[in-house]
Amino acid sequence: MNKKLAIFFIATGAVSSHAQAEDTSLLKLDDIVVNSAGIKQTTSKSARPVTVLSGDELRTKIGQTIGDTLKDEPGINSQSFGPGVGMPVIRGQSGPRVRVLQNSLGNNDASSLSPDHANGVDPIIAERVEVLRGPSTLLYGNGAIGGVVNVIDNRIPEQVPDKLIGGAGEQRYGSAATETSSALKLEGGKDMFAYHVDGFYRDQGSVHIGGHPIDESAARATDPTLEGTPVLENPFGLINNSNARSKGGSAGASIIGNVGLVGAAINTLDKNYGIPPNGTGSPPVRIQMNQTKYDFKGQLNKPFAFAEEARMKFGYTDYKHVELDNGTPATTFLNKSYESRLELEHRPLGIVKGVLGFQSVNSQFSALGEEAIVPKSAIDSYGLFAVESFAIDDVTYELGVRGEWQGIAPEETYRSVSYVPLSGSVSALWDITGQHQLSLAVTQSQRAPQVQELFSNGVHEATMSYELGDPDLKKEISYNLDLGYRFNADWMTAEFNFFHNWVNDYIFQQQANDVFNEDVGDFEATCSGHAGACLPVLQSAQANAIFRGFEAKAVFPLMENRYGAVDLTLFGDYTRGSFNQGGDVPRMPPLRYGLQLSYEKDDWTADARLTRGEAQTHAGENQSNTPGYLLLNLNAQYRLASFHDSEVMLFAKGKNMLNENIRNSTSYLRNFAPDPGRSAEIGIRINY
Repeated sequence: MNKKLAIFFIATGAVSSHAQAEDTSLLKLDDIVVNSAGIKQTTSKSARPVTVLSGDELRTKIGQTIGDTLKDEPGINSQSFGPGVGMPVIRGQSGPRVRVLQNSLGNNDASSLSPDHANGVDPIIAERVEVLRGPSTLLYGNGAIGGVVNVIDNRIPEQVPDKLIGGAGEQRYGSAATETSSALKLEGGKDMFAYHVDGFYRDQGSVHIGGHPIDESAARATDPTLEGTPVLENPFGLINNSNARSKGGSAGASIIGNVGLVGAAINTLDKNYGIPPNGTGSPPVRIQMNQTKYDFKGQLNKPFAFAEEARMKFGYTDYKHVELDNGTPATTFLNKSYESRLELEHRPLGIVKGVLGFQSVNSQFSALGEEAIVPKSAIDSYGLFAVESFAIDDVTYELGVRGEWQGIAPEETYRSVSYVPLSGSVSALWDITGQHQLSLAVTQSQRAPQVQELFSNGVHEATMSYELGDPDLKKEISYNLDLGYRFNADWMTAEFNFFHNWVNDYIFQQQANDVFNEDVGDFEATCSGHAGACLPVLQSAQANAIFRGFEAKAVFPLMENRYGAVDLTLFGDYTRGSFNQGGDVPRMPPLRYGLQLSYEKDDWTADARLTRGEAQTHAGENQSNTPGYLLLNLNAQYRLASFHDSEVMLFAKGKNMLNENIRNSTSYLRNFAPDPGRSAEIGIRINY
């Protein structure tokens, strides 16, 4: 399949060689500053892959979840658990290996603990989304070998706006689930005072698809829950129990002066969503999630001779996740978490500039109810970190180091455990010429196991499985190589990234050969109960693993005249995960490649994107393969003339225009809940 991707690049390169001969002037791209990193710098000076979405590009890509918003970016997929959940998957890594932040502070929900837990961030309120890899991830935690996703919503303003009242409003409608969504933002300020208020509301019905929701042959082959069930409820064109509703909002204010700033904010999120059924007629399972966050931020400019800035952030998160079995609470997950960060950006020491700091996270996590599967636990971590950068001639270097102490103290019969993960990273960016850049990053990262990986022991209704942890798990230790090349000219811009990760003691959930019989309350080699009585056993395990792959993107300007500008983008990404002892790491994304044609003239922009996803034939033990697919998406925007200092943007999307029944290989429910079918989305956004 790699040959197909190569043909795209070779053929288009030949077509574009004529454009190169006509005009060889250098195209100067706009700099994009990465705000998440402690060392603020442009992406063109970053030695690791960076993804930044903001402005109109972000508005057109907004999805129901943060994973859905990012899933078309190179190397990024979404791990769905039905339409209500979508966690970002970066280079095959998800959960605790991809940390999701809000305004550079941990979200501290429970989304990394289980695939059915939705993230506490709704992208509709985001103003900017940044994805980081490499040394800068060590500012936020050990073990994020996938990367860090930072969602910035300006809830605590850092600048005083130039008017007293401003903001934006947005209204969307999508046909796939008869979804309506509304969002409103107000912000402004005067003198030293700035404020921000936002709110949103989403309502969607059950999702329409391009076929049957359940792939019966694959589901029966891998899911013992279906053993003995002669007929499955498998309606055509609809995923039952996939409707959802969510609402939320934020209010924050800051006092900003020459000395620095101080500000605070409160944020709430309420979400109710269904888990797609397995067809056995079992009672529907729904999730009610509630989250409240309190954030505080302070900054001092040049507080003393050595320091450029001192930044302090503190957040408290009160998270609740209730699993409703036929409307009755079954298991309740609670997480009350305090996180604090202190960063010191020091003044340049010769050619060296950088950030050092301290971070602590203290949580009380519990699972309540008759089917509580994790003991109530106190979870604490304390970390020290530093990231430094300097340039010598045409090479820019960045170094990062982090050390942590992490402890988990369960209240029940399990013993307390503690770990000391240590991580370090170094990267180099070589500006070979004005058109060519070469980068190399080397990272050694350690990750301590999480509470559910250690101590889970019980039936989990939402995942329809018996989850079994291992209290003797060791730290993960990964060694990562990242090689990148960028080319920038008037006839083409291109970026290629290749990675190779070796992970010792990689932690994963392995489906055991035994099943758990709920009728007798014990494990069995084969199910002896009635239809639907037995559940698969998902057990925490460790093994050495290797991940390797690439991301590639090239943009060719095909036309620019009075009729408008047309660009051709070719893209592709691939991740392969395998165990050293043999076998495949489960839930890896497939090879993807495709092309996009983009058109722009005055206030019009439009694009058509065709993606080929190859079949995933390396699904892992006791997992099912997923077929290949073709995904055609259309997008158009029109910006109306300004009216009384307001700007109006109309947009329309056509998604999955070929109406394919796409099975997501990174999803735990790929055999029960495919991606949405053919749909249209329209919307309007007003900035004032």
